[in-house]
Amino acid sequence: MLNRYPQGSVRVTGESMLTPSEVAAMFRVDPKTVTRWAKAGKLSAIRTLGGHRRYPEAEVRALLEELRETGYYAA
Repeated sequence: MLNRYPQGSVRVTGESMLTPSEVAAMFRVDPKTVTRWAKAGKLSAIRTLGGHRRYPEAEVRALLEELRETGYYAA
């Protein structure tokens, strides 16, 4: 069951999911870069019935924190 939330995120079975644009804004990259990361296996993604990608918020935040800790990303 998909429910839309105000910021555009989607919940699938209780897990908060983010759109490519939301992930891109967090990392300050282009949404196409986020899609490339998913294709390369750096992020897992699910596809909606319409074929759009959604990314688990917990996984995205963990990757962001990991990059901050290692010094690859400073926000």
